[in-house]
Amino acid sequence: MSGDKSDLPVSLSDREMQIIDLVAAGLTNQEIAHKLEISKRTVDNHISNILNKTATDNRVTLVRWALEWGKVCLPNVNCCVLPILDTPRSSIDREVSK
Repeated sequence: MSGDKSDLPVSLSDREMQIIDLVAAGLTNQEIAHKLEISKRTVDNHISNILNKTATDNRVTLVRWALEWGKVCLPNVNCCVLPILDTPRSSIDREVSK
C-alpha cells in the first residue's frame, strides 16, 4: 500500500467523521439517516465522498482505514484502557528482576 492515496492523511469534515463513527458502530445508511435526522440519500452521498477521500472501496475497508488512522475508537480493539498500577516503579523493577 505504500504510496497509495490511503497512506496519506485525509481531511474529513465533522459530519463525515460522525458518519464514519456510526458506520464503525454497524449502523446501516438508513439507520444513520434516522439517527442524524437527514435523508438516506444525504448519507449515501457522504459515504460516497468518504470512500473517495479515503481511497477505500467499501464499508469494511473504510472501518479498517479508520481504525488504522485512529479516526474511530472501538473499545477493546484500539482504545483499550490500560490498568493503573498502584505499586511504585521501583517495586515493579525488583519483582521483574527476581
